[in-house]
Amino acid sequence: MKPRVFWTGAAFCLLAAHAWAAEPQAVRVPVGPDGVQRVEIAVDSYSFTPSLLIARENVPVELVLKSVSWIVPHNFVLRAPDAALDIEQEIPPGETTTVRFTPSRTGEFKFACTKRLLFFSSHEERGMAGRLEVVK
Repeated sequence: MKPRVFWTGAAFCLLAAHAWAAEPQAVRVPVGPDGVQRVEIAVDSYSFTPSLLIARENVPVELVLKSVSWIVPHNFVLRAPDAALDIEQEIPPGETTTVRFTPSRTGEFKFACTKRLLFFSSHEERGMAGRLEVVK
């Protein structure tokens, strides 16, 4: 293989990986038979999976936050008081926590883990964030 072909292929792989990492797969939160939109989110070291949620306005939402890290504690912070969203919930290592809310308006709202250890970057600064898109 010629070096130029190798570098072109490597550059393509890096660009493809960056494009894939830049825009997470959107998950439309399904409405259950009880009328509640419900989804499970894996909470890992510096990530929420899924990290892009699409939910309906004025329909109750239940997020089941499952910590898959066994040592590091996390939290879930979603603050948009104008949309009836003012949540800060601790997620202990290896445990599952449920968050319930009803978004009162459409829009995009950021959620994140704001935990920080001493002088290190916060989990949010290391990429542990996501978006809630509320639609009609």
